[in-house]
Amino acid sequence: MNYMKVSLFLLIGILAFGFTTLAQNLEQDAKQKITKLEKLIKKAEKKKIDVQKEKMTVRTAELFLKYAKWDEAHPEENIELFKQTSIYEDSAAQCAKMIPDFERSEVNIMLDEATAYIEKLISGKVKRTPSPLVDWSKAHVEGDQITFNNRPVFLADYTWKPRTPELMEYHGQQDGYFLMPPHVVKADGTIQPRVMKELNAKPDGQLGFIFYNHKNSPKWAAKKYGDGFVMREDTYTAYDIDNPGAREMYGYIIDATVPIMKGKKYTELGYMLCNEPHFYTTRTDKKLDWASGPVSEYTFAKFRKYLSEKHASIEDLNALWESNFTSFDDVTIDIPINIKKQGTPMWFDWVSFNQERVTDWYAWMKGRIQQHDPNAKVHLKIMPNLWTENKRGHGINLEDLTMLSGIIGNDAGAAHSQMWGKPHKWMEHYAFEWREMAMSFDFMKSVSPNKISYNTEAHYLSTVRSRDLYLQPEYARATQWLATTQGLDVSQIWYWPRKEDGSVSVKAGKGYAGSNMQQPRIVNEVHSTVIDLNSFGEEIMAMQRQAKPIRIFQSETSAINNGKYMDKVFSVYESLFFNGVPLGFATEKIIKNQDNKSWECILIQSAARVTEAEIDALQSYIDNGGVIISDWASLKYNQYGQLHTKKLKGKGRLIRVNSVKEMADKAMELVEEKGFAPEVAITETNEQGIKTCTWKCIKNAKGNNVLSIINVGKTDATLNITLKNAKKGTKCFNLIDGIDASTTPTLKPNELYFVEVLDK
Repeated sequence: MNYMKVSLFLLIGILAFGFTTLAQNLEQDAKQKITKLEKLIKKAEKKKIDVQKEKMTVRTAELFLKYAKWDEAHPEENIELFKQTSIYEDSAAQCAKMIPDFERSEVNIMLDEATAYIEKLISGKVKRTPSPLVDWSKAHVEGDQITFNNRPVFLADYTWKPRTPELMEYHGQQDGYFLMPPHVVKADGTIQPRVMKELNAKPDGQLGFIFYNHKNSPKWAAKKYGDGFVMREDTYTAYDIDNPGAREMYGYIIDATVPIMKGKKYTELGYMLCNEPHFYTTRTDKKLDWASGPVSEYTFAKFRKYLSEKHASIEDLNALWESNFTSFDDVTIDIPINIKKQGTPMWFDWVSFNQERVTDWYAWMKGRIQQHDPNAKVHLKIMPNLWTENKRGHGINLEDLTMLSGIIGNDAGAAHSQMWGKPHKWMEHYAFEWREMAMSFDFMKSVSPNKISYNTEAHYLSTVRSRDLYLQPEYARATQWLATTQGLDVSQIWYWPRKEDGSVSVKAGKGYAGSNMQQPRIVNEVHSTVIDLNSFGEEIMAMQRQAKPIRIFQSETSAINNGKYMDKVFSVYESLFFNGVPLGFATEKIIKNQDNKSWECILIQSAARVTEAEIDALQSYIDNGGVIISDWASLKYNQYGQLHTKKLKGKGRLIRVNSVKEMADKAMELVEEKGFAPEVAITETNEQGIKTCTWKCIKNAKGNNVLSIINVGKTDATLNITLKNAKKGTKCFNLIDGIDASTTPTLKPNELYFVEVLDK
């Protein structure tokens, strides 16, 4: 029995005893507290105090009191939902019995906290910077930001949340429309009449996006396009994208609907081309990798053409592959390909091709949409772990698809717990897993710095595996804040599977028990955090826009060939993540296509295999005055494992190091020398003896330093904050509370510290 189950059983016993005694009073207490808070809200409004937070808290309380009533009246439904989750299945009946009063108890705590704070506001003990109540119908996409009333704002909503006034006032107003292949009801391209009627009647609405689904195919498609057209039905694209019929079928949808939708507010957040695209074609000796499947003869035909364009002759291919094909038309390989072949020329050619064919499919979709809506922005709900982790057999090239998109699309997440399986490495030092979120945002913003980032399925609060009914609000704040300072602009949070009456939707599934739909304080904290972010929209946008003077080289060539390469890249990223200097990435395309004069250095770790084009890009960076810090193992071989004859040259500008620490130290020395280091210095001490507080520092409109710090570590961290050039000494001012703050705070795990740093 793991610790989560032990904790659960103890808490069930404690809560059941307490709730049995207090159940009849909890709702009455909450209603009385709502009445008291509403009176204080009116009192605060008379003093011109912004009370959006407290009004949102009242609404959240009302919602969850309604949800608790439904839960109390429907124990059987909740028992079945708890049974679907491993840590709750043995105690599903007890959990279902206690959950209504757990929700009511959390509502009471939330109201007590809100009441205590507004009393401080009224008394003047704390002060609040006003935050706009954003009207999503009047906000708009402007370059790399969402603008409302001439200010940058950040938006959050939820997957499947009903669009009712009760839920839209404070918890998001996202609009949009859902389209899928079965909406084509006839082989001649006829669109379902209901869809056309709805779209023709749909008003401009609020900011939103179009969700293009590919999960199912209409029955007529298999007959028209052949038996092999429908395939890989356990993935989010259940048909052959290389079959010419795929373009005809989806062309029907696009051609009929985009002319109606173009220019509408509900399309301004773009056309999402696919939900979590993945096209795994790999296996081990024993089984298929997750989501792996076959490909068609149409795909093989494309692959043969691809090979003929990449290789001078079939003899050259045979020499590389150690094969004996008589022509490119004869080339065959086993798909799914065995991962044991990773590092071989055959593996590299197939995996590279798989990425190219997938990118080509979405480029076609984009082009077809823009035939009807030239101003359309597209994006994809890309799982960033397909880049941050090591596997590369999935067909997704994050760089190319981000470049293709008009909006940076993703579903980046974070993990705070683990319901099954061996402990993950991040658990040794950190309160939550931040690698996927932080590193991927820095990469995507390096690729496309001038686009907004839209997380259309934000898995910060929960995943199927990472859930905790007793999750603390500080975690919700830490992840939403960190993601936003890293580049997030809009999020559709996972998730809101309750209907207007509080009943649980059939969509809830295995991820429901222990999720935010049973956690009023978590939902409240998410929106409290967004309100705070919008109070300081200019400062947060400045953090997103900071120049990234340290660049980490990411070679997709090495990632494809080396099954541990991205771990090595992360080791460099992690070594610098806690130094207050913004981090970015460099690739061949980023170096060639972007102005890199503000980069102080490029760091290269474990990139043993690179193409000549990658070496040429790195050489051009050196030739233009850049500094490269590299380990000794990198840049030795080409994509096929052959020794490079071309070497980087640059006396004094190519620095070789022997360890990640030496690499990080050299990079920081360069940043300090060139004056790109923050004007604030932070020293940290904690039980672990390593840095765990990540921070950003920018100048505000007054010319003062603004500091955002989050302790992502698993232990308390004590900081010493100093302004380097202070004449009289350093002082801090808490921006959220509007009061003086300590220069030597101790931050608990997940704690945020957002202060202005001043000279006394």
